[in-house]
Amino acid sequence: MNVPDSDIKSLLKSYQTITVYGLSNDQTKPSHYVPVFIRDKGWNVIGTYPKNHNVGGFSIFKSLADIPKEERRFIDVFRSSDKIPEVVDEILQLGGTEVLWLQLGISHPEAEKKAEEAGIKVVSNRCLIIEYNHYF
Repeated sequence: MNVPDSDIKSLLKSYQTITVYGLSNDQTKPSHYVPVFIRDKGWNVIGTYPKNHNVGGFSIFKSLADIPKEERRFIDVFRSSDKIPEVVDEILQLGGTEVLWLQLGISHPEAEKKAEEAGIKVVSNRCLIIEYNHYF
């Protein structure tokens, strides 16, 4: 993680749209209720999920490549830690991402370093709900 705690609030305030990588259709999973929470706090939330769904009324795309570049600047990831290298490679290939947020319990130091070296701000092992409640 290359974003100090003192910058989290300003980082969140700097983006109006958050793309959620792995926005689940299962309302009991954090990968669904965290995006709902953030949307309800005023952010525009777009999601990727390999299966079509419209649970929660989100705009869901099958892949990150299908999302317009300007809406991929802040990506919040809900994938297991072992999948993060693939996610980082995809993000770097597509370009345009400024923030990579890995949700609570998700971390992959090597992949994070690769993203950081490409100029991406990285926050790992942090929950948007917890951080929102802490800073707002």
